[in-house]
Amino acid sequence: MDGTVLVLNQNYEPLNVCTVRRALVLVLGGKAEVLEGARRAIRSATQAVALPSVIRLMSFVRRPRPQVRLTRKEVFARDGWTCVYCGKATRELTLDHVLPRHRGGKHTWENLVAACKTCNHRKAGRTPQEARMPLPNEPARPRVGIYYPFFQYLSTRENWRKFVPGFDPPVISVAG
Repeated sequence: MDGTVLVLNQNYEPLNVCTVRRALVLVLGGKAEVLEGARRAIRSATQAVALPSVIRLMSFVRRPRPQVRLTRKEVFARDGWTCVYCGKATRELTLDHVLPRHRGGKHTWENLVAACKTCNHRKAGRTPQEARMPLPNEPARPRVGIYYPFFQYLSTRENWRKFVPGFDPPVISVAG
């Protein structure tokens, strides 16, 4: 019963990804219906139930807009996999705090940028103004669409694509 199931809201909008076990609990409890089944089934002494691949909830659930987690990879993706100071695309990127942490800088989207090792070392514990390394634009939290959490699953789950409109996987390349 390992695997993932796409959970759709009552209006067929993708809502979540859950385990097969959780999906079966929702379906057998009457809280969801199976829209797409997997090829496997689970059997008991009296019945056989097809393992779900896509389910739809019977009642509408309100949810907040998805947020991007603050990770190294997401900061690098936001900055286009290039150093914000010199514009060099490299695999040797590091995180740089615009206002250094020892001077009160926080570990937030607005204070983190991608920098190559050379620029990060040159800037050291100074602000960009003090180091004479101006930022081309202010760093900010990236905005994502409501389907962002599902893109990682769509490359392996072909039958989910019809439930996520406008699927266009992001292309990320790193020169180096």
